[in-house]
Amino acid sequence: MASKIKRGDRVIVTAGKDKGKEGKVLSVNHKDERIIVEGANLVKKHKKRSRQNTTAGIITTEAPMHLSNVAYVHKGEAVRVGFDVEVKKEDGATVKTIRRIAKPSGDVIDETVITKKRRNIVLS
Repeated sequence: MASKIKRGDRVIVTAGKDKGKEGKVLSVNHKDERIIVEGANLVKKHKKRSRQNTTAGIITTEAPMHLSNVAYVHKGEAVRVGFDVEVKKEDGATVKTIRRIAKPSGDVIDETVITKKRRNIVLS
């Protein structure tokens, strides 16, 4: 399934304590509809010393936030994202092209092509 916001996208926080902050998406959890944005929703965690973590103390890290609290940034402004799906059948294969589109301008953000080959079943 195509996602409106993917890892590596530039987004702006639209709600919460970090409203207005802009950052890059570090990870996306589709099941819980949560993302981690670089430099936003910072929390302090108390880390105990262990074999992997040789330094103990309080560290600052990004916490997940809900997808509805961010908007995609296209050409410096927050925009809605839509999809344009095109399906073609050629030479026994189905080619599906999915484009992410910035809604107000119609500019193509990125494109994904999926090809499925059909099996020829011969009945005797």
